[in-house]
Amino acid sequence: MANRLNLTSAQQQRPFSPSRRRLMVGGAIAGLAGSAGLAALNPRKARAGHDAAASDVEVLNGALYYEHQAIWAYSAAAAELSDSDVGQAVLNIALANQADHITHRDTLAQVIRDLGGMPVMAEESYDLSSYLERGDGGLDSDVNIAKLALALETDAAIAYASEVAKLQTPELITAGASIAAAEASHATTIRAAFVSLGMDIAYVPAAFVNADTRSEWVIKV
Repeated sequence: MANRLNLTSAQQQRPFSPSRRRLMVGGAIAGLAGSAGLAALNPRKARAGHDAAASDVEVLNGALYYEHQAIWAYSAAAAELSDSDVGQAVLNIALANQADHITHRDTLAQVIRDLGGMPVMAEESYDLSSYLERGDGGLDSDVNIAKLALALETDAAIAYASEVAKLQTPELITAGASIAAAEASHATTIRAAFVSLGMDIAYVPAAFVNADTRSEWVIKV
């Protein structure tokens, strides 16, 4: 999987016409997203008994599957972004977020190997139809692509926060929590970009990121 996104076409008319200066705000905020990654985890520290290791491998492979999905989703969506100011701002955020997911993917795979497991491989494509059917975003405009990314990042934060409790290796629990924080920061970054586009929403709409508050984080089409 390539580590960069490729912008290939200009498509839909966009519902916003913000100034370049305001769009730059969203792009600049995107740089903050990488600060809460998986750097706290050293694979050599991920030692556990056989049963605990097998259990942790299963949990980590579930997380790795969704990192593969996120990397693919950003690459797939990039082909639909326009070369407008909005499209380029969304691309900048996507690049920053995807870079974090690539770091998560590589580190998770290494830890799984360190625990004696086999990392799940990336699939050729992933089904996002449930998101599109719920109106959690789309591929028909730059703004809707950003909404789709927001929904995916919100779900990633929710998933990590719930799955980390199943881990049995203390270092992995700490690292998993740091990834959950990174995913939440991705969601906040995307929401900040919408604010820079003139949308009247809160950067952080709820005190928690969980299934009960999901509807407050996601922006419907």
